[in-house]
Amino acid sequence: MNTVGSRSGKSGDWRIYAGGSTIMLVGVVVLAALTRTWVLTAIPVGFLFGFFMQKGDLCGASAFSEVPLMKSGRKVWGLWVWIVIGMVGLAALDLLGWAKLAPKSFIWVNYLAGGVVFGVGTVLAGGCVSGSLFKTGVGHLNSMMALLGIALGVAAVEYGPLHALYVHCKEAYLIKAADGGPVTLSSLIGLPFWLLAVIIAAITLVMPLLFRARLPQGGQQLTASPGDASWSRVLTRRTWKPWHAGVALGVLTALSLPSSASSGRNYPLGVTHGVGQTQLLITDSNLKHIWQKPPASPKAEAAAVGVQQPSSGSGPAAAPAVQQKKVVWWLVAEVLSLIAGAWVAAKMSGEARLYPKPPEQVVIAVFGGLLVGCGAAFAEGCFIGNMTTGWALMSIGNVVFGVAAILANWATTYFYLMGGSLFGSE
Repeated sequence: MNTVGSRSGKSGDWRIYAGGSTIMLVGVVVLAALTRTWVLTAIPVGFLFGFFMQKGDLCGASAFSEVPLMKSGRKVWGLWVWIVIGMVGLAALDLLGWAKLAPKSFIWVNYLAGGVVFGVGTVLAGGCVSGSLFKTGVGHLNSMMALLGIALGVAAVEYGPLHALYVHCKEAYLIKAADGGPVTLSSLIGLPFWLLAVIIAAITLVMPLLFRARLPQGGQQLTASPGDASWSRVLTRRTWKPWHAGVALGVLTALSLPSSASSGRNYPLGVTHGVGQTQLLITDSNLKHIWQKPPASPKAEAAAVGVQQPSSGSGPAAAPAVQQKKVVWWLVAEVLSLIAGAWVAAKMSGEARLYPKPPEQVVIAVFGGLLVGCGAAFAEGCFIGNMTTGWALMSIGNVVFGVAAILANWATTYFYLMGGSLFGSE
């Protein structure tokens, strides 16, 4: 039976990966600061994103599937810790004036329909968007093929046959708050965001004490053993508890907002459109590249994107320009670095290798990925953008998406993975 030490190869291997990764990440941050090219900071954000997810095996799809399948809520607790830590961090940034919060609008039909399709797809694909990304870094063939389906699903909604329906629902079924802004828990209750974040964090801290029960523990404990010389080896070579990964990912969620905002995208972690836009770089050339904050004035913005200002004179009408497809380089760098971070984490613990699957399972994974991509694009986000981040921003629309996705995930887990029947067994 393999142990963590034997799987990881030579005892010094983990130091090579840890040291090399640290030098690379610090170097990228220094380069970004020296050149003011803040989009480069998406690389360490994405790398740590993948590293933390792999260490905690914290895929949203598997976390919720394990509730009916294994009667375990430890990963769901890890996700909740992720959300709450991110919420507190975002509230701090908002209070300090270091970031401007931008919760998503309440497009309820998109969230409801997209959440159902997304939730079904996550079970068939074996992961959500972020789960498929980090499992690709580990070497899961199913996840690699699911990513192909996800990219196709996003394209079908963004530019393909589902685009008109997506736009119609987004415009026709938008609900606004009393002040005309997005509907959030703060706008409904009337309490400031930071105060609600403190209240929710306090309740989360006392929850285990209130129920007087320890949360289910599984996997390896994050404690030193005789074979581990230091905490650094424990943190790099062993599996983390889900709530440990949740703390790290919550902090990263908050830190990602200034990085993303300085690169022309004012939102924390998100992966769905990063996958779709990475595919655009391969298949399309008529692209609008976004990698920094837009210029302050309309004239400067027009000049930056190469738009000619209209003249007052008469002349022949200009031919309509072909609409450019948007590529946000912060997202592209984040998702590619996420895969790399997960691979390094898996190499440290000896888990990085190809995990093949039977052909029929690969086909199902592609189809599941297609549903995941369609649902996520229709709802403008996945478990990351609409749940761990969306819930941290207290968006009511994202709560609707999350509930729909979880229920669909559970129903699909029951019928597809557990062999459930509406009529019982004969």
